[in-house]
Amino acid sequence: MALAACGGGGSDTASTAADMRAASSAQAQAEAANLVVRARASLLANVGALMQLRVNGVAVADTEVRETTYQNYSFSVPAIGSGDKVDVVFTNDLNANGQDRNLYVESITVNGTTVAATAEGVTLDRGIGDKAFDGLDVIPGQRSVLWNGALRFAAPGGSAVASALSPGCKAFYDARPAFALSTTRTLDTAAALANPAKGTALAEPNYQTCLTRATNHTADGVSTFARNDYSRRQPFNADSTRHLVYALDGHWHLYDAHTHARLKVLPFLAADAEPQWHATNPDLLYYLPTNGVGMQIHELNTATGTTRVLGDLAARLKARWPGANAAWTRSEGSPSKDGRYWCLMVEDAAWNSLGVVTWDRDTNTILGTKNTNGVRPDHVSMSPSGNYCVVSGDDASGTVAYSRDFSQSKKLLHKSEHSDLAIDANGDDVYVSVDYQANVGDIFMVNLRTGVRTFLLPSYLNGSATALHLSGKAFSKPGWVLLSTYGEYGGRQWFHRKLMALELKDNPQVHNLAFTRVVSNGYWSEPHAAVNRDFTKVLFNSNWGTGSATDVDAYMVQIPVGALKSTGLPGTGTPPATQTPLAVTVGTVTHAGYNASYVLATNQAAACRASWTTGNSYGALYDDIAATANGLSHSKSLSLGTTAAQTVYAVCKATASGAEKEVAIVLP
Repeated sequence: MALAACGGGGSDTASTAADMRAASSAQAQAEAANLVVRARASLLANVGALMQLRVNGVAVADTEVRETTYQNYSFSVPAIGSGDKVDVVFTNDLNANGQDRNLYVESITVNGTTVAATAEGVTLDRGIGDKAFDGLDVIPGQRSVLWNGALRFAAPGGSAVASALSPGCKAFYDARPAFALSTTRTLDTAAALANPAKGTALAEPNYQTCLTRATNHTADGVSTFARNDYSRRQPFNADSTRHLVYALDGHWHLYDAHTHARLKVLPFLAADAEPQWHATNPDLLYYLPTNGVGMQIHELNTATGTTRVLGDLAARLKARWPGANAAWTRSEGSPSKDGRYWCLMVEDAAWNSLGVVTWDRDTNTILGTKNTNGVRPDHVSMSPSGNYCVVSGDDASGTVAYSRDFSQSKKLLHKSEHSDLAIDANGDDVYVSVDYQANVGDIFMVNLRTGVRTFLLPSYLNGSATALHLSGKAFSKPGWVLLSTYGEYGGRQWFHRKLMALELKDNPQVHNLAFTRVVSNGYWSEPHAAVNRDFTKVLFNSNWGTGSATDVDAYMVQIPVGALKSTGLPGTGTPPATQTPLAVTVGTVTHAGYNASYVLATNQAAACRASWTTGNSYGALYDDIAATANGLSHSKSLSLGTTAAQTVYAVCKATASGAEKEVAIVLP
């Protein structure tokens, strides 16, 4: 039976003995309560707001909220643990005769710890009855519950604590009370710094952040390298006291994020197991069988080593696609920020693509499926809110955000590029990426709700270009992403070979965090920097100037809470002036037998390269097309393998801006 609340307002009349006994009883109940909701209501027809409380989906209490000023409503309910789901449900919304009945919730207090309705991670699931729990109409938490729906909290307390600096970095910043992040956009040279001893907190010499070496693969006994896996994967657990490290032999290692001690090899995880930390419990992480084979999601307790199957999708996916063998994100995706919603790509035993599926962890329900018709995505991922499944590909579809049931879609980019999904300052999901086909190689974001694209920075500057990664995992610090750059060519610029906090707004601020000291030599040497949830810790890889492909370790930059902030003013840079887009025109084309030729004209100086297939960047090609007339005319002769009509391609790159343009040449 649901319990009624004790709480509410008082009276201006004198208290009787009975009143005093009732008040004493109410006080005793309040002191024994383990759940307190601070709420008020607006009444209609003298009826207040009906408020039901659920813990992990089970109704535990209900009451009528009649007070029009905030009061505490106290409940003694079964034990609530850290991370448990607490729903405050409003069930009798009504608007009639100029009156509107609503519920207003300021906060809940669980086991003595208060969480505001507007806190990060709180959501409002709007709907009547079961629709209040279907996750389909979800907005960020707010005090005003103006519709029937469930205001959803994750219970605080337990072993989950707020992220904190390591003792070494705390002492570092205590000695530097005036520390401020650098926002300069000058061409700095990385100061000389010997590869530090593991665990020693020292000043990054250019930007004075606290830098530590987190691993020493030789001394730690880790195979070949000890590195952060990828920028799109969250390496830090819920309270940032632990982080993951990946080794060449496919083992995953657990490290102490404060002492930098290697704690253990994690059992059950092998190679592409796609570990994902639980959002609130620092001991738990989810993982897949290698490459998703078997179509299960597992949960590992890293403290005890115990594991369990959290979701078995095999039978359901085989019913949809009889040849289904694997379900994964292809190692670059992640679930929603609360870990509830997952987007997975489904493949057969030969790794042919079958489709994409969305899954609800809390209800163990498949929410939607979509056929891919054999076109294999580069990767898939759920957006932080859980409202969108983002499918990233290099086919004609490009990168697309789908609603959870795949009934709606929005194209984000014409192809798949290095990117991540993040939360902007308004709480919206955004796709942050680079567009190497744009005139200045735009680093940009697209709002998944509105579709609006916002330019952030150029990646082409003064005839240069750079490779980069983005990490949007700072869900508790909305409005920022981590940008790491490497592998530049055409002359080094101010943002090359660095870690930076990039603000998600037009004309953003950029805060310099550190030089990576990477000398690029293949995939394993890339920094692949990733950020923790509150943007106080960054983990990145470096060969520390050696140029080695595999002598790579993980390093950590830590900054104090509050150091990263927006002034609300524009950044120190300005968006580039509008440039004339690169245009490529196909001129004379000849095709006789096994021989062909064509001529191209560009509207500005450019270099062009030939390709037999579409969708390539200039840098990925090697077959140069001869240029004349100061780079405005381009000609190519071809030897063909068939006399049949066919289409070939060329990619031209503007000399001034670095913009690229692909053109198709039809050989009749």
